[in-house]
Amino acid sequence: MPALSLVTLVSLVSTVFTKQLDAHPPQQQHRHWAQICSGNPTNQIRGCDRYGCGSFGADRHSGKAKHLGVDVICSDGATVYAPFSGQLSGPIRFFHNGNAIDDGVQIRGSGFCVKLVCIHPFRYHGQIRRGQELGKMLPMQKVYPGIISHIHVENCDHSDPTHLLTPAVPPSQQQQDGRWAAVCSGNPTNEIRGCDKYGCGYYGAPRRNGKGKHRAVDVICADGATVYAPFSGRLSGPVKIFHNGNAIDDGVQIRGSGFCVKLLCIHPIRYNGAISKGQVLGRMLPMQRVFPGITSHIHIENCDHSDPTSNLERGKGQED
Repeated sequence: MPALSLVTLVSLVSTVFTKQLDAHPPQQQHRHWAQICSGNPTNQIRGCDRYGCGSFGADRHSGKAKHLGVDVICSDGATVYAPFSGQLSGPIRFFHNGNAIDDGVQIRGSGFCVKLVCIHPFRYHGQIRRGQELGKMLPMQKVYPGIISHIHVENCDHSDPTHLLTPAVPPSQQQQDGRWAAVCSGNPTNEIRGCDKYGCGYYGAPRRNGKGKHRAVDVICADGATVYAPFSGRLSGPVKIFHNGNAIDDGVQIRGSGFCVKLLCIHPIRYNGAISKGQVLGRMLPMQRVFPGITSHIHIENCDHSDPTSNLERGKGQED
């Protein structure tokens, strides 16, 4: 084959392949984004503090506006990573006042477009790969003392990115054994509350000055954190434990997959219908308002009052 024809053929094949790659980038296989901040492997979203809440749609400007992003918890100075592969552009200014956290960058690619704000990227232009170091978290405590430091993550079209930030539960692991999924964001191993001035969180712990026993376990969960379904089943509720209308008197029951459990001190997204293992179930209620200084937790009680500890125990390295 003449050399010129060979060059032309190679060029044609390369062009076709490039167009196919653009139309079907390999990163599209990742339906969920990578970890964004070091120290937060599950992309836990900020709950509520005195400055507000970090969930999508939370109130802003005294209820006159809504939060069009989500706030992913990130310690000041922590390393920030790219959630997906794409092209960088910036800088992105959120405050437009030159304060210590008024910086950020946009990433477009892999079928996504997102702005990450309150970070200082290593560069504002060029390509970046999923999981590659992107920059550093800026000193949010200097601007908002006492806030839960976080990266503001905002889709370019202002849609909700929460489901993309939530780690996926592989279908092959959903019902392969009796272990339940992580119940609360930020607690991937379902760590059980220890003891504090109000009592202990393990099954069988004393209650009512030793006159009763705890027929449940308390899984640690920060106020405002996202709560997930431990297994697939059907919802029913509401379920009340205090019956006094306090700020944490809400919950829901799930029955299915051979289990039946009540999750209390949470506000579910809904009280009826089907739910899948690992699916967002609701939010942790503000336990600190009712019991200041307690280790905030979800009260998890089997419907037959048996011990659910073995189902909740996941162990190191066993996070789905």
